Amino acid sequence: MGISYSTAKWMAPASFLLDFTAQQYGMFSSPNMLDIHNRNLSFWSPQPYFIAGFFFPQQLFQLAWLYRLYKLDPKNPGERQELEQMVDFVPYYSLGNICIGTWMLFWNTEQLKISNIFVLVNSFTQLYYISTRLQPMNTNSTSSVLTHIVSKTFAGIGVLDFLHNGSVAYFKDVPATMAVKVVTGLGFGLASAASDWIFGGCLVYDLVALAMGQSGSWSSLLGAYAVGAAAIVGAKNLARPPYKSNDAGYERTATEEVQDRV
Repeated sequence: MGISYSTAKWMAPASFLLDFTAQQYGMFSSPNMLDIHNRNLSFWSPQPYFIAGFFFPQQLFQLAWLYRLYKLDPKNPGERQELEQMVDFVPYYSLGNICIGTWMLFWNTEQLKISNIFVLVNSFTQLYYISTRLQPMNTNSTSSVLTHIVSKTFAGIGVLDFLHNGSVAYFKDVPATMAVKVVTGLGFGLASAASDWIFGGCLVYDLVALAMGQSGSWSSLLGAYAVGAAAIVGAKNLARPPYKSNDAGYERTATEEVQDRV
């Protein structure tokens, strides 16, 4: 999915604006996102305001990341190295924004099975990127830190979207069974054990959002899962710090992809 830097410079902000516009439509149309949520509940329905509370700061990080994408100069050797990872992320980032923007159209018309297709594409695209293509974070690089934050928060909220939309599309008004409780605990436990602070923090947030959106013993169990996930993420990352500091200078590579494509 490699693209040129010149393409990345317009593709990323265009996809951001598309998604942002769709979200405004979703909030202010009638029925709006919340109306559809309240009419379609299931065992993985979160507290809806937790989703809004997540997206606002996440969009600020996106704007900072987009600013860096424009600010850096591919002709500067040091900045060129930073741009390589950012440009590599742009197709996945843009596809995610397009999917979530399109999801909104089908969600607000209550076509939940169709909207679920776009959720699945986005969620698994972001999970694929952070698990197979994202390079280790360099804490001395603002671009590296921002790329990790944006990609992993995209993937983290994508997990919640996947659970939420899938459950209401196919299991509306169905309570949590023992199988659902076991799968939820095992899934989040295993994911937490493989996560850094950022993605792991998103998983804990997802569980809190689910706990606040449910009631009774299922809500309490989700809250316990959130505490357990936080403990797993903390223990794992304290024992093996996931980030590195790299002060080394720029090394030219055989294929100078970003500049060659400008």
